[in-house]
Amino acid sequence: MAKRVLIVDDAAFMRMMIKDILSKNGYEVAGEAENGLRAVEKYKELTPDLVLMDITMPEMNGIDAVKNIKALDPGAKIVMCSAMGQQAMVIESIQAGARDFIVKPFQADRVLEAVRKVVG
Repeated sequence: MAKRVLIVDDAAFMRMMIKDILSKNGYEVAGEAENGLRAVEKYKELTPDLVLMDITMPEMNGIDAVKNIKALDPGAKIVMCSAMGQQAMVIESIQAGARDFIVKPFQADRVLEAVRKVVG
């Protein structure tokens, strides 16, 4: 059975790019969210195998969303996506419970490597 992924990014084109990479490689995109608040709601609703989470978003950032999701499900698997130069935020997101991170702009093989590492 295909692993189900929730994609969280405030930029629609980024969600589309990630969706394209994942669906071409046998993953199922369970849902999408445009901010951390929606990500937490969608996680409860969909219980995906993996969340790909942007850091900088309106309403609730990715780090707070990770903390909220981990509080709901300590076993949640989350990979952060961040722009260059957000090292401190990446460290903070790993401390919050993220398993890996991908730096934007990302290469398809790096996205797949992170996804495979976390969910197989």
